[in-house]
Amino acid sequence: MVIRILLFTTCVASSLISAPIADRAGNVEKQLTPRLRIDGQPAVQWAIDDRQALHKVPAVSVAVINDGKIEWAKGYGAGISPQTQFQAASISKPVAAMTALRMVVRGELSLDEDVNKRLKSWKIPQNTWGKPVTLRQILSHTAGLTVHGFPGYAKTAPIPTLVQILNGEKPANTEAVVVDVEPGSIYRYSGGGYEVVQLLIEDVTGKPFAQVVKSLVLEPAGMKDSGYDQPLPGKAALAYNGKGEPVSGGWHVYPEQAAAGLWTTPSDLARFLLAVNASKLLPQSMTTDMLTPVKDGYALGFGIEGSGEAETFGHGGSNMGYRCTATLFRNGRQGAVVMTNGDNGDAIANELVRAVAQEYGWPSHKPVTMKVAVLSDAQLAALTGEFQDGNMKVRVTSGGKSLKVSAFGQVFEFVPKTELHFIPLMDGPPELLFDKDSDGKVTGLTAAGRKLKKL
Repeated sequence: MVIRILLFTTCVASSLISAPIADRAGNVEKQLTPRLRIDGQPAVQWAIDDRQALHKVPAVSVAVINDGKIEWAKGYGAGISPQTQFQAASISKPVAAMTALRMVVRGELSLDEDVNKRLKSWKIPQNTWGKPVTLRQILSHTAGLTVHGFPGYAKTAPIPTLVQILNGEKPANTEAVVVDVEPGSIYRYSGGGYEVVQLLIEDVTGKPFAQVVKSLVLEPAGMKDSGYDQPLPGKAALAYNGKGEPVSGGWHVYPEQAAAGLWTTPSDLARFLLAVNASKLLPQSMTTDMLTPVKDGYALGFGIEGSGEAETFGHGGSNMGYRCTATLFRNGRQGAVVMTNGDNGDAIANELVRAVAQEYGWPSHKPVTMKVAVLSDAQLAALTGEFQDGNMKVRVTSGGKSLKVSAFGQVFEFVPKTELHFIPLMDGPPELLFDKDSDGKVTGLTAAGRKLKKL
């Protein structure tokens, strides 16, 4: 069944796409690129259908921005079109942030006052430092609030109220949202903070969050295929786990709307990015504020990367069965949005963005060229075998001049930086550091801080 799903059909955004643009789209489809290029070796490129099959991601949708407009949009997978909706996951946050900032402009909210002054249904508990929490801090993840992210709820599960989520009360499946780090002191990502924003918007307006966002952001930005309510029947891409198996019920429900509940399309997110950059939703001064980093490269709802002509703003997203990414250069001329319906979708999304970057000559987001160590067959063979830590078990084999690591139902390729330090060619896997004893025998490996013993 999964194999049939992965044998995809391609849906073109419009029959009006010109031949030159169709050629560029075709080039992108054939040149998905790993994050690393090996110095002195031919460039590796993949076709999108091959990557969908490898990553077990049935549906992919992309919108490409060039010369300040959406140049083309396509869907890949059975029944997938540019109008198919995906869960935006954490890309919900910049849309929620824009809603709050538009309310600031209207005088309904303030960026730098204690948010407890306008919260009615619930209050942020007092913190050890006795400091107030502000909207600016929450939007920039510097408020010291807890709860990184949310797993969502099966469609058949009881759905908690927003206040229950904030209090960590059943049927909520996450802890209470509290301040446990001094407000304003550090950047720490907090989906919980954005749920405070959701309640703040509802308390101040007296209206449902989804309704306020629709009137203040979605409609003005031309996001006609977007909403924080459940998607229209037949318009949604169903979610799949990392093994390529469908998520029970089709997808998880996210009452944590501001943090993770937006349903949308790449084209609509591209429209949003362009509207933000052109100050169509905010005065220029407030747009500048929104896109100015507060700490560690995070601004008010967006992550900021690069500098000068290479400066971009954007966000990624990760919900159960959905992965996505969106980026736009600050000059407003080039960008891309990729949405997928699989837990392994980050890899293919990043590969697609690099393909777009190469085709359109972006100043960043291209693969990094690396010089690898040359190891003998014996040195590589000494690193092979099975390694385990608890329920995590991987198998390492050698192939050519690299290592192949089988884990989580996938096979990843690693190249040597040194004899014991290996770098993944693909996005996602951590670097590997092999351990040797005093006799030179390999005893284990470390990945993402986790030590696995050789069996």
